[in-house]
Amino acid sequence: MSLENIISEAIKTAMRAKDKVALDSLRAVKSQILLLKTEAVGAEVSAEQEIAILQRMVKQRKDSYDQFTAQGRNDLAEVEEAQMKIIEQFLPKQLSAEELEAEMKNIIAETGAESMKDLGKVMGVASKTLAGKSDGKSISEMAKKLLS
Repeated sequence: MSLENIISEAIKTAMRAKDKVALDSLRAVKSQILLLKTEAVGAEVSAEQEIAILQRMVKQRKDSYDQFTAQGRNDLAEVEEAQMKIIEQFLPKQLSAEELEAEMKNIIAETGAESMKDLGKVMGVASKTLAGKSDGKSISEMAKKLLS
């Protein structure tokens, strides 16, 4: 079942439960998927594109949460955090730090990287391999740590 269908079912469930936060979050996700579909002019949205949409939305919520917390607006920060948690439910399971390190060591071995000069090569492979399993910032930090 596609993410769009899963989101539609979740929207129905949220409507029945009268869960406003979940409903707002899920409608935003569906909106982004429909927007991508219209931009692609009838083409199907791939699983990678769906994951990218979800990751971008989680990152936006996290950034907003951080800004609201820094400004002392806990009321708005709580809403962003709740929406972030709802959207994260539809992402694949995220790698732990240990799992990420093991994956990055394999990628570094595959690419033959030896120093920071090879960071771009490692990041190219890692970004594709670990898409949806870890965010770009964590991948980058781990690659720099292992290559230095």
